[in-house]
Amino acid sequence: MKFCTKRFNSASSNSRQAFLETLEGQTGITCLSLNRPQSKNAISTTLLKELLESLETAQFDKSIRVLILRSTTVGSFCAGADLIERRSMSQVQVSKFLSDLRAAFGKLETLPMPTIAAIDGPALGGGLELGLACDLRVAGHSVTKIGLPETSLGIIPGAGGTQRATRLIGLSKAKDLIYTARMLSAKEAFEWGLVDYLSSPESNAFERAIQLASQIGNNAPLALRAAKQAISRSEDLALEPGLDFERASYETLLSTQDRMEALVAFKEKRHPIFKGE
Repeated sequence: MKFCTKRFNSASSNSRQAFLETLEGQTGITCLSLNRPQSKNAISTTLLKELLESLETAQFDKSIRVLILRSTTVGSFCAGADLIERRSMSQVQVSKFLSDLRAAFGKLETLPMPTIAAIDGPALGGGLELGLACDLRVAGHSVTKIGLPETSLGIIPGAGGTQRATRLIGLSKAKDLIYTARMLSAKEAFEWGLVDYLSSPESNAFERAIQLASQIGNNAPLALRAAKQAISRSEDLALEPGLDFERASYETLLSTQDRMEALVAFKEKRHPIFKGE
């Protein structure tokens, strides 16, 4: 089991509700950790603010090859918006919160490096929407509550759930999930295509996410970022413009030191040592 080391050195770091951590023993793997255990990481205004701060830092950190979004607490991921706090908020405050939530999830989705959500507990409403903004999702084998229950609360998913879920699992399944407000187990979510990997019964989502991140992180960092950019644009572009964008992304990599290193390593029959240059 690997451990994370906080990037914040101040004494107040232990009280932060979201922060970046470096994974010990793994080059280039960073954790974005949610740390509000008393509420199963329900998204408060403070957690949202600190999540945005962490994302803004990660966006420009070229040392991060893969980012894992996870909970510091075993058996948790994110239970959605903090409904207790919500009851005390004015309509203006609610509107501001939703706007900031959309901005945060959009920033997560467009981070330049690959991202993985390690779902080790309930992922409900905004919690699942948070996971949907990641590139890949890993669920713990024993997780029983993954879903978008908003229609049972008189609202609809408001942080990307109607859009990202539909793009991920298709129109019919997204309607089923949202209309029924049903809760899926990890196995069901995997079968529906909401999550990409399940942990083994003896392990958890974070450990499985580390394995996946290590496999991804062994590859060239600049190539990973270019691949993410090209794949992400595929939804917005027709085929021919998409192919043009892919070609342009490809050509930027040809003169990189990592590309030269890969060719030399292939000739010398060894694993390349990538530096992101």
